[in-house]
Amino acid sequence: LVQLLESGGGSVQAGGSLRLSCAAVSGVAYSTVCLGWFRQAPGKEREGVAVIYTGGGGTYYADSVKDRFTISQDNAKSTLYLQMNSLKPEDTAMYYCSTFARRSTGYCYIDAPGFWGQGTQVTVSS
Repeated sequence: LVQLLESGGGSVQAGGSLRLSCAAVSGVAYSTVCLGWFRQAPGKEREGVAVIYTGGGGTYYADSVKDRFTISQDNAKSTLYLQMNSLKPEDTAMYYCSTFARRSTGYCYIDAPGFWGQGTQVTVSS
């Protein structure tokens, strides 16, 4: 059973920052997996936001968040982080920590989530 526990969402004004955390509680081979975040806003398509290959640190970002969001990890804690700066109202969504499909080379598919957690809400007001 894959268990991913997100935290850190909340409400912030445009231009502000939030940091999301995701603890891989169980069911994940943390050292060799693609982990990251996707988001879903009401009436919009799901969007892969940021993914990291835990075995080598390769990172992948959606164009909409490049240079504003940073994904990182603490292997010792099996925990993933998403630092979100310069937030915009269009970043408002439910954010889900998820595994993502990967190649044997470690390449991660940002548009192919696998197992995800309960999600954490991020709301950005203008």
